[in-house]
Amino acid sequence: MSQENLKSILKSHQLRITDCRLDVMQFFLNEKGALSQGDLENQFTQYDRVTLYRTLNSFLDSGILHKIPNETGTATYGLCHDTCSPDHHEHNHIHFKCNSCGQIECLDEKVVPKVTVPAGYQVDGVNMIVDGICATCG
Repeated sequence: MSQENLKSILKSHQLRITDCRLDVMQFFLNEKGALSQGDLENQFTQYDRVTLYRTLNSFLDSGILHKIPNETGTATYGLCHDTCSPDHHEHNHIHFKCNSCGQIECLDEKVVPKVTVPAGYQVDGVNMIVDGICATCG
């Protein structure tokens, strides 16, 4: 994606344009699956841990990224779609984690089944991770 397109994405989410944000945005767009802060630290040694953490949080808060929980406790992040805003993330899709390579990816075309809860409970979001072997490892 061109630098101008990347800048346009940041501007449309009311984010200041920095080299770090441009680099991280391009990295997410180039990768197929979810990324962790550790992935970013390994890729971008020119930026310190705090800068990358703040970049991830600004993307999360502005609706560019969504957090994907996993059993390790290490947060991973995936790109949002046009349905997300700073006030509301809309991610009604399944995440797939490969047991071989460990990659987590969004399966946008696979919708999370409707979840019902007992009376008096309110669902704010559903996170579903399916694990198995991805197409690359299979």
